[in-house]
Amino acid sequence: MSSIDKVGASGQVQEHLSTIADAIEGLCDSDLTGLSDAELTDTMRRLEKTLRRASAVGHNLIVETAERSLPGKLGHKTFNKLLIGVLRISAADASARITAAKSLGTWHALSGQPLPVDLPETATAQRDGDIGADHARAIREVIRKIPHTVSSSDVAVAEQILAELARSATPEDVEKAGHELLAHLNPDGNLTDDKDRKRLRGIRLGRQDQNLTTPISGHLDPQARALLDPILAKWARPGMNNPDDPESPTGAAEHPGVDRDQLAAAAGRDTRTAAQRNHDAVKEALRALLGSGVLGSHRGLPVTTILTMTIDQLEQQTGVVTTASGRIVPIKDALKLAERSHPVLVLFDHNGRPLHLGRSKRLATADQRLALIAADRGCTRPGCDAPATMTAVHHVHDWSKGGTTDIGALTLGCDGCHALIHDGPGDWKTRTAPKDSEYAGRTEWSPPTHIDPEQKPRVNHRHHPKELLDRARRKANARRETGMRRRDGSWPWGDARGEGSASDGLP
Repeated sequence: MSSIDKVGASGQVQEHLSTIADAIEGLCDSDLTGLSDAELTDTMRRLEKTLRRASAVGHNLIVETAERSLPGKLGHKTFNKLLIGVLRISAADASARITAAKSLGTWHALSGQPLPVDLPETATAQRDGDIGADHARAIREVIRKIPHTVSSSDVAVAEQILAELARSATPEDVEKAGHELLAHLNPDGNLTDDKDRKRLRGIRLGRQDQNLTTPISGHLDPQARALLDPILAKWARPGMNNPDDPESPTGAAEHPGVDRDQLAAAAGRDTRTAAQRNHDAVKEALRALLGSGVLGSHRGLPVTTILTMTIDQLEQQTGVVTTASGRIVPIKDALKLAERSHPVLVLFDHNGRPLHLGRSKRLATADQRLALIAADRGCTRPGCDAPATMTAVHHVHDWSKGGTTDIGALTLGCDGCHALIHDGPGDWKTRTAPKDSEYAGRTEWSPPTHIDPEQKPRVNHRHHPKELLDRARRKANARRETGMRRRDGSWPWGDARGEGSASDGLP
């Protein structure tokens, strides 16, 4: 590039930055009170899209800085130190930006030719403004966990599927779908490998500090987590086992001796954090176990651990299953947990909905709840990740307005989401998906206009990540058919895990 070209490029960049600065200043000075509710939420979406696109520029700035070896020229020992000094950001933020630029930036060979981007579809989605840094981070973590025995072409397909999914989903959705994808790519590898879990398992108790509290850390294996979740679900509820409230009920929230009104009043006074409630629940459970034997009166905890698996999984004894609390448990561990349990057989139709279980009364039966746990797996409002243990059975059509208590008219909803169903502003509506729908029989929620002006009914995929993968896979296939592969069928990029990429030498 000649000196004239460099001056022209510099002037162009400065002009763009000035335009952005003027636009931001104008937005900061804008009176937002004149916007309608719909215009306000639309402005939020448009601004978010713009900020996401700006991140792509940041990646290329980091790439250019690295390829010039600028840290050494300016006297910085590491690239992190340069970013911290120039941008006044934290060390963690600097590391995160460098990591993102490694996989999403456009690097160059010594000849100046651009090299294939490690995560090309993710980079494109971010440049389009459809995904943010958290989406990209979730995709990168999934790709990083793919075993090296998986072929580069399969890794590229996986990245394309996840990037396609991220364009219309949350980072949490991408993470959950990534678990499903990893199980598909490596059904008998890391996700079902007992050696790593046995090596990592452990609970470490530190020394008591000057406050007489003891730090605790460690890793629970899938069985231990599946056993702990139902205890916390019952013993750590707001209002339960609060040592600072003499009127707080003790023990399990579902115990017949617990006064409902007393619990509700205690919950209203409860100011503890979730972590504090968990601590108090474990403490009270240990006290009960050592003293009164409350835990033993329920025939052991495996009875209260709800696991859902298919007949194929049961016969093959491979893969993973999901507990009612949304945790992943390997099939072999699930079968161990079920050794002392009473299995319940729930039959589903071809749409994955439980066959008829009904009654004329308002309250759902225990069998109906088990069937809903197996089918819905958690709260059915789109985007909610509350597991089945944190939900109650609700009528899709209000009981007071003629709704029935048949299994097909019931759904799982957490307390917070159920409160969103009302007849006022910002209300959500529920219905059962019609027979000709892709998700026939599932509970569809129609959002308020500030979330979706068209109020299109939608189902919750958070507890069914395979559905997200299937949808993203179809879209990815459609994109490939429009010319994303070379004529010989090969992929125009290398290994999405970054093997042999230019980012290996980033200072």
